[in-house]
This record gives sequence, C-alpha cells and structure tokens, in this order.
Amino acid sequence: MKTIGRHLIAEYYGANAQRLNDEQFVRQSMLEAARRVGATVLGESFHSFVPQGVSGSVVIAESHLSIHTWPEYGYAAVDIFTCGNLNPRKGFRYLEEAVEAGSCRVQEILRGLPEELEANTTLVPEDIQIISHIAPLQSYRRGSQVPCEISPSREATA
Repeated sequence: MKTIGRHLIAEYYGANAQRLNDEQFVRQSMLEAARRVGATVLGESFHSFVPQGVSGSVVIAESHLSIHTWPEYGYAAVDIFTCGNLNPRKGFRYLEEAVEAGSCRVQEILRGLPEELEANTTLVPEDIQIISHIAPLQSYRRGSQVPCEISPSREATA
C-alpha cells in the first residue's frame, strides 16, 4: 500500500440555497476544489434532483471527492479523500467559501494500514492528534440489527 490517506468528512450549514441547487455551479466548485488540493482529475458525474438538490463525485487519481446537497436546508455533505502528500483541507476551505456557508464542521480520518500510519507520521498534520490507528468494528449476524461479539469458534460455524 505504502500510502496514507486523509479523508475529510465535511458538513456545510447555512449555505446559499441557489448555489447548492445549481448543478453546474456544484460541478465547477468540486472540480476547483480538486484542483486546489493538487489532485489529478480522472472523471466526474453529477445529477440534479427534482424538486431540488445535487449529488456528484469527482474521481481523482488520489481517490475521490463527493457532494450531496439539500438546498432547502442550506446544507451540503462533502467527502474529500486523498492519498499521498495532498492536503484535502485546501478543498474544504475553498468549498466553504464557494457555497457561502454560514458554518461548517469537519472530521479528518487518517486512512491506511496501521503499520504505515505509524511509520509515516510526517504526513500527519501538526494539529491532528492520533488517538487510535484502528477503530473497533462491530459485527452483525446476517439479518440482525443487533451487534454481536464473534469469537473464532463461533465465526467458523456462522
């Protein structure tokens, strides 16, 4: 693998509803965000919904950017996932301005194999504190909504 990914999960609030409902504006803004990150754009796909809203994605050589908008709430949900030395925060800040967000929040997740995250801390921004390299996963039995513990003996018979 030999890369660390940085995955921003962003939400924009109080954004300009007209901009969030304009497919061409959203497309151009997402492509510009990819450019500002320094990414190599490979493709893109966007769709307008009736009566409102836009969803789309930009596939980049370094991963992807995606957006889903709810103009009626002034809300947009965005993912910016990059690998290598790219800084996804540049795209996050650009989109904040582009959609004229009143406020926003962002969560940054470092992606990659645990041993590579440990070995490549030079790619971790200074203001990020690594709390855990691996988030615990919950297992579910097929057809069940209730998480369960799976031991090796039960896993073999499941």
